[in-house]
Amino acid sequence: MKAISTDKAPKAIGPYSQAVQQTGESLVFVSGQLPIDPSTGNFAEGGIRELTRQSILNMESILVKAGTDLSHVLKTTVFLADMADFAAMNEVYSQFFKEPFPARSAVAVKTLPKGALVEIECIAEK
Repeated sequence: MKAISTDKAPKAIGPYSQAVQQTGESLVFVSGQLPIDPSTGNFAEGGIRELTRQSILNMESILVKAGTDLSHVLKTTVFLADMADFAAMNEVYSQFFKEPFPARSAVAVKTLPKGALVEIECIAEK
């Protein structure tokens, strides 16, 4: 297994890698990305739209470091602190992903790390 890491996305806040790739395989597994601006270490300013954008930008930076990009994402999982934010999240999400869209799950969770409102993870091909 090969760990993928970039300073263009927030550092892992626990015992996990930003992403991993199985040696010799073409799949990249990106850990859930909080909407932390890597230049400040704080959540992006604004509401769910800006936070969703930052989570996706963080994910994109990791994918680029791994040698791929958002157009190769096969599956995403979106975790929301409040399902009432789904429509606004979806509006921003749709700006980053085009047909054929990746498979996606979106779930509401009781809490997210650091009190985040959104966290997004993905699996992409290289």
